[in-house]
Amino acid sequence: MDARVVDASVLAALVFGEPGSEEAERLLGDRELFAPFLMRYELAQVAVKKASKHPGKMRLILDALTLAYSLDIQWVEVDFEAVARLALETSLTAYDACYLFVSKSLGIPLVTFDKRLKSRSG
Repeated sequence: MDARVVDASVLAALVFGEPGSEEAERLLGDRELFAPFLMRYELAQVAVKKASKHPGKMRLILDALTLAYSLDIQWVEVDFEAVARLALETSLTAYDACYLFVSKSLGIPLVTFDKRLKSRSG
């Protein structure tokens, strides 16, 4: 299976046209994508921040958020106790540990622009 766990940094770059969007597109390609449900909230927060800074672009930002939610992503539940342990073991936030948990659980690579998370996903 040519699949990847994608985190919010990569998907936000892609759908909101941020720096790194071309690299995000290359990294994701036509792969099967997986992510924890948490990413839905993280993307909503990105949209809130962007809309706060650029209220005139709110419709475009919300359309990009809708696009993100419409992508064919397999949303994965996580074991919160295991995520907390993983966060403690790796010195990551519980949020970042969710992505690492999904990657380890499924045995597929994690795609992220977060250098700290990337270094823990080895």
